[in-house]
Amino acid sequence: MERCDVLVVGAGLAGLECARGLSRMGLRVILADRRKRVDRGVRTTGIFVRRTLEDFALPETCLGPPVRRIVLYAPSHRALSVESEKDEFRVGLMAKLYEWHLERCLRAGVCWRPGAAYLGSQARRGGTIAAFEREGHREEITARFLVGADGASSPVARDLGLDANLRFLIGLEEVYESRSVGAPAFHCFLDPRVAPGYIAWIVDDGQSVHLGTGGVAGRFEPHRALQVFKAGLPEHLRPAGEPAERRGGRIPAGGILKRIACPRGLLVGDAAGAVSPLTAGGLDAALRLSAYATMRVQEFLATGASSALLPYSGERFRARFASRLFMRRALETLGTSWSMELAHALLRTPPGRMVARHVFFGRGSFPLPAPAPEVIAAC
Repeated sequence: MERCDVLVVGAGLAGLECARGLSRMGLRVILADRRKRVDRGVRTTGIFVRRTLEDFALPETCLGPPVRRIVLYAPSHRALSVESEKDEFRVGLMAKLYEWHLERCLRAGVCWRPGAAYLGSQARRGGTIAAFEREGHREEITARFLVGADGASSPVARDLGLDANLRFLIGLEEVYESRSVGAPAFHCFLDPRVAPGYIAWIVDDGQSVHLGTGGVAGRFEPHRALQVFKAGLPEHLRPAGEPAERRGGRIPAGGILKRIACPRGLLVGDAAGAVSPLTAGGLDAALRLSAYATMRVQEFLATGASSALLPYSGERFRARFASRLFMRRALETLGTSWSMELAHALLRTPPGRMVARHVFFGRGSFPLPAPAPEVIAAC
């Protein structure tokens, strides 16, 4: 039976960042994922915002060209264009980026266990025993601490007795080669007929075109909605040829969960619900929350004091997302075609343009909590 200080389950952006950070602190870390290669099964568009790009050193070779212009469309396809003076967005080449992160993990000393399907875990004195199926065999790993970076429907959260995501968006997109000769642009469509409670989108950065739609789970059929969306596009926005890739999946839409840590382990990324309730963006949160988690885990393992995990509380994060949670509910309950037309008309006014610029180009990012007096219950 293998032993380690920290077992990280899930090698997405959050799990890779957390594993590398903990290993650099001198801890023995095992990173396990059911995929045999991290560049397979990519599910996210991978749009990085300016603040993430400024605060985290991501390689140029893993990023597309900068995007400064947002075009917002009403259901009638009336357009509102907003442009920034700065580079606001870049589409990550996520397969290459995952490989780059994994290489950094290996250089930091992380033990990589690909093709390991998580079966479950249980408490043992001083930590956890986790079981995996790997190459047809059952393997067990004993860890002092368990990190769940295993996606929106996290089995690790279940086994630790932590909170689980209950509200979801469903996203589906196709990726094409770009043939655009114009400036890169991010096109957002407010149309509840193809994206109930969310948006449809086209991101064309001059290298690739990401075309997709998303909506509240259970309220639309994603594949049909994507076909309807493409068929209704103006000719100049329709991508040419066949898609090189199709990707999709569930996105947590209820905000960060309240209880995301206990003395046996904690959650990061989608498993923790660390996704903007309004925009469904989770890359900034994945990096920031994982970096913060490494500090909390290192202190907990060094001192053995549960108080080290107290600041890692979703309650504190949620307080900073009250307005975004309110707007998420409004989109889901009031998102009709006529209300979207009205909202778009208001955004075209001078005050509305200021609001649009704040929403699209604001410097807000995932907040970090202040220390708290509560005691984390054992799990």
